[in-house]
This record gives sequence, structure tokens and C-alpha cells, in this order.
Amino acid sequence: MEFFKIKRDIPFMSYGKITTTVSLLTFLLAIFFLITRGLNLSVEFTGGTLMEVSYSQSVSLNNIRKILDNNGLDNSTVQNLGNLSNVMIRLPNKKNINAANLSNQVFDMIKQEGPNPQIKSVEFIGPEIGQELITNGLLALLFVCIGIIGYLAIRFEWRFAIAAILANMHDVVIILGCFAFFRWEFSLTVLAAILAVLGYSVNESVVVFDRIRENFRMTRGGTTAELINNAITATMSRTIITHGCTEMMVLSMLFFGGPSLHNFALALTIGILFGIYSSVLVSSPLLLLFGVSRTNLIKAEKRKEEAVV
Repeated sequence: MEFFKIKRDIPFMSYGKITTTVSLLTFLLAIFFLITRGLNLSVEFTGGTLMEVSYSQSVSLNNIRKILDNNGLDNSTVQNLGNLSNVMIRLPNKKNINAANLSNQVFDMIKQEGPNPQIKSVEFIGPEIGQELITNGLLALLFVCIGIIGYLAIRFEWRFAIAAILANMHDVVIILGCFAFFRWEFSLTVLAAILAVLGYSVNESVVVFDRIRENFRMTRGGTTAELINNAITATMSRTIITHGCTEMMVLSMLFFGGPSLHNFALALTIGILFGIYSSVLVSSPLLLLFGVSRTNLIKAEKRKEEAVV
């Protein structure tokens, strides 16, 4: 399916040095923000208190958030749980106040927002659990990267695998850098979005790489840069349709999904946009840098020795 067809190949590789330099600078800037500002970790990672409050009818989450913000609990997370009358509140730890007293104070603050409020459960998340979640999250990223490298190395060639994983790490670091710079809350849902972006970016890289391999096998003439330009241009229509539809869905979650989905959709939005950029303008120039050629993908045919009579 094509809404339009590009007749001439776009010379993407002629801008390879520029796009790679821009990507490197953006990558280093994101690392700088991560080191200097750090991530604004959520209660799941830092530890805190989880409260589940039930009302006899639906309540306004915005009013509850305003009450908590006015009382110095602006890092709290408020969302519905199951239905509009059940509210889940995540509270960060406060110095000199234990979890039981903090939950009671918060309940006194918000009980006027609806009739017949009841505390259904109160759970305390210790810093040990948060540290375990951080460790497991990093391990998940590591295993995903190892799996991607192995898959692409088997399907294509090791140069393709290294180029793809460097491009995908570029996307991940950019997302983390944005969250560090703007001090957006980094939660488990954001970590899930990053893992989703990794898989999404790999899918785009595989499509482009598959077309590059096909060009190497089917086209006799042309330089490596020309074959890569042709492969990217040939997949442009597919890229625009696929990513455009996905981005519309993600943007609908971002603008209409409410606070509980906001950071998740925000991470996906950044990841998809940079995923398109990295798949076309980062991984492909890296292939040229690594010296990929037709001989890397086409095995030389062995001549059969004739039997001596």
C-alpha cells in the first residue's frame, strides 16, 4: 500500500556525517543531563506508601491532587483503580513521618472530597524493593539488547547487529535525557515504554536492513551508499503510514489518557520520533562506517572439483 511513490532516490547517505554528528552531540547532551540532574524516580523505585481509598460515588482526581500539592505532597500520584470511586494514591517518603501517620494525615486531607470514604489498604514500599526494581529494570534492558544483537547477527550480519543496537541505545538515552532535563517522573510504566520502543525501533531497522540486503543481492551495479539510499527511499511510504498511525494512537493517549498514562505516552512519543530518525539516519550511516559491502551478505560460490577419470 502506497499513498505516494518517490521516483528518485533521496541521497540520505550524503548527509550521513552531519546526521551522525548531530546524533552524537544529542547523545552526549542526554548523558550530561542524566549525570548532572538525574532521573526523578517514582515511588516504586525510591520507596513510599501506597493507599487505596474507596468512596460511595465517583470523585474528582484533580481536586485530590490539588489538596496534596497544597500540603507539600506534589510528587504524589493519584489515579483511579478499577472504577471512578476507587482511588490509588502513591506517596513519597517524608522525613520524620512514618508510613502509618502519613497515610492517616493524607486520609484526613482528602476525606472531604467524597461521601463515606474508607481506607481499603495501605502498603509501604521500602527502599530495598525500589533498589531491586532498578536492578531488574537494568537487567531487562541488558537482556533485550543481547537478544537484539543475537537476532540481527543471525538474520543479517554482525555489522548490522552493532549498527542497530547503537541506534537503539541512542533512542533509549535520548528518552532518559529528556526525562532528566524536564524532571518528569520516571516510573515502571515509563520503563515499560522504553522496552516497547526498543522493540519498535528494531522492527523499523529490520525493514530497512532487509531491503538493503535485497539490493545487494539483486542489484549488480551501484555503490554501497546508492544501494542504501534506494532501500531507505523504497521503504519511506511504509514508514510514514506505519509510524503515522502509531503516533496518532500514542498522541491520543498523551492528550486524552489522563495523568496515569501521560508519562507512558510521552516516552513512547519521544521514542517513536527518534526511532524513525535513528533507523534511517543513524544505523544506515553506521553501516557505511563499518564498511559493509556486497561480499558481507553474499557467500562466494565454491567451485566443484571435477572427478578425474
